[in-house]
Amino acid sequence: MSITKESELTGMKAVSDVVAYTLKEMIHFAKPGMTTKELDDFGGKILSDFGAKSAPYQTYKFPGWTCISVNNEFCHGIPSSKKVLKEGDLINIDVSAELNGFWSDNGASFILGEDLNGHQKLVDASKQILQKTINHIKGGVRISEIGYLIETEAKRRGFKVIKNLTGHGIGRSLHEEPSEIANFKDKSNFNRFKKNAVVAIETFITTTSTYAETLKDGWTLVGNKGGFMAQHEHTIMVTDGAPIILTEKNEIFN
Repeated sequence: MSITKESELTGMKAVSDVVAYTLKEMIHFAKPGMTTKELDDFGGKILSDFGAKSAPYQTYKFPGWTCISVNNEFCHGIPSSKKVLKEGDLINIDVSAELNGFWSDNGASFILGEDLNGHQKLVDASKQILQKTINHIKGGVRISEIGYLIETEAKRRGFKVIKNLTGHGIGRSLHEEPSEIANFKDKSNFNRFKKNAVVAIETFITTTSTYAETLKDGWTLVGNKGGFMAQHEHTIMVTDGAPIILTEKNEIFN
């Protein structure tokens, strides 16, 4: 969406605060021995207490309130009472919701407890690349140039990017124009970021794979060549200068 009046910015800030707070609290709540369904139910209750509705459930009837992916699962992992979290797991939580007609999206990857499996470098790369990317976004900048920046920064750190997962416009629904904000330089994309546009910017940084494939459950995505992925995501409002990070209360840059 394009924000044209103060009430729209107020609405976007409200829903963004909710998803950001939910994500932060879920990260703090996660612990070894807990199932991903327990973690999801915790997040779902926070959304409900604020009067917000789960975006993946509302839009796609996703079988969970949030997406929780563990280790080799890249994203869209289904919360399960059979999946128990362990020390050292690489976890990704993606929280998106609707509140009073406005939609917002954010996500983060993190290590549960001690980094037993050496994933911290990947997580740090994803976080740092997102921060650098957001700092380069303003009205008039080509979307493909942002993709080039993400891939270049990933390669510089020894990683790859997923080419069939992208950021996207958001605001009055979960996915809007621009429909694809890729993690690589898409030479066929001539679109530019527009001032006052609301977009969800996300990194998909990987150790091995460059494409994501859907498992038989119809939701969970894994790498075409295996390995691991870290993702971080903020919903932002584009300006003529530094973007407004609407989901900053998730504190993923802290």
